Amino acid sequence: MQHCDIAQTAGFSMTGAMYDLAIIGGGINGVGIARDAAGRGLKVLLVERDDLASHTSSASTKLVHGGLRYLEHYEFNLVRKALKEREVLLRAAPHIIWPMRFVLPVDEGMRPAWLLRLGLFLYDHLGGREILPGTKSLNLLRDHRGDPLQNRLKKGFAYSDCWVEDARLVSLTARDAADRGADIRTRANCVGLERGQDHWTLEIDQRGAKKTEQAKIVINAAGPWVDPVTALYDRSDHAAKLRLVKGSHIVVKRKYDGDHSYIFQNKDGRIIFAIPYEGDHTLIGTTDEPWSYAEGPAKISDGEIDYLCEAASEYFETPVVREDIRWTYSGVRPLFDDHSRTAATVTRDFVFDFDNDNGAPVLSIFGGKITTYRVLALQAIRTLSEALDVDGDDWTKEAHLPGGDFPPDGFDALVEQYAERWPMIDRSIIHRLVRAYGTDTALILAEVKSLADLGQKFAAGLYEIEIQWLIDREFACTAEDVLWRRSKLGLHMNEAEQQAVALWFERSGPKVKENLVLS
Repeated sequence: MQHCDIAQTAGFSMTGAMYDLAIIGGGINGVGIARDAAGRGLKVLLVERDDLASHTSSASTKLVHGGLRYLEHYEFNLVRKALKEREVLLRAAPHIIWPMRFVLPVDEGMRPAWLLRLGLFLYDHLGGREILPGTKSLNLLRDHRGDPLQNRLKKGFAYSDCWVEDARLVSLTARDAADRGADIRTRANCVGLERGQDHWTLEIDQRGAKKTEQAKIVINAAGPWVDPVTALYDRSDHAAKLRLVKGSHIVVKRKYDGDHSYIFQNKDGRIIFAIPYEGDHTLIGTTDEPWSYAEGPAKISDGEIDYLCEAASEYFETPVVREDIRWTYSGVRPLFDDHSRTAATVTRDFVFDFDNDNGAPVLSIFGGKITTYRVLALQAIRTLSEALDVDGDDWTKEAHLPGGDFPPDGFDALVEQYAERWPMIDRSIIHRLVRAYGTDTALILAEVKSLADLGQKFAAGLYEIEIQWLIDREFACTAEDVLWRRSKLGLHMNEAEQQAVALWFERSGPKVKENLVLS
């Protein structure tokens, strides 16, 4: 089944029926709530005007982390909540989430070593750890992790957090929701909302075909567009509650060997990360800049490029220069406006606005982090539990995401198992497939007896069989969906190679117009 067909959607067909929940927004918060609700037997509709994770949720720093710097803003509850979630998510999806060590150099004139050590002590103990190792002190003049850094940096600390393939986390969560009965519709724009006393009527434009649907409750999880969605039904001069902050990243040629990351302190009090990325690259970010709808799609500015290059060059022995940049990306954080003085100090915790006084209930969501998306979804269901007549048990805490049903330390064994089972496929391709799909790799390759069974071969180890899986099971509709969200294979292809994938979609894929974003 092709999820992109206008007449077909994931889950059951509910046109004209009454949904329990209608969720607007296909980012991590929206799909997380859809999964939790569908797992409770609720009838769920989710609509996303573009692709899943096509905005904020694919533009993160790719971390499942507690947020070390939030401690100095006294956000202990947020940090504790996030720290507890690290290993929950690691167990749920060990193919797309894995442990990573972060090196924090002590820099004279910045936060002193004793303060950093105190913060890391709290970081190690606030949330509890069973899998991730604790903090260690480092002599950067002797430890190999000090080699890429300037000689003035003599001491540091190594601590643990996790890496996540953010856009894949969204698509896998959406797929799990669909497998449990949720109706997931992408390229479906909610253009009208009418509030009745006991239900909502939604007008949905899905690639030119308009439909109306009804739901008992609406959840506004539109991220940066929460306020515009509210304006669809609340035509009064409601006060804007969002503070929109742009975060940008640069991807450069690899700056150092090893699978560890760095966290650098900046003179402005902020921090940036330098993280191994896609094999032969380093990811550097992020920024904090105000953003408005008038600016159009978020994109990195010259000032942000200069900021990231200069900040990283304060630490690396070899400076980061513009010529190193291979790719950039930007996203907008939809933070709740708590009237903080600067963007860096605005709370990153989620905030709910629940309105059930003026007719059918609506829950609007502000802020949130990828790390706490599961907790946010649970809290949303608990907020609505009386209206939905469901209990608030935490069923997702022990549940795997698709492909994640293997131990967190079992990745290498799974690669070995599949490499032996399909010896005709290059081991590097098997490794990448297991990283992306986990145990679902065996389902993708189930009928493969020879390389010919993989279908058309593209660059960077991509074959037609994988594209078809992403269309059939993960809501992909275009080459951009495949190359820049379900994977980052576009980073390893030149323009002609990317266009070859786009041509395949034009010839054989779902008929959806796209503007391919080239690296």
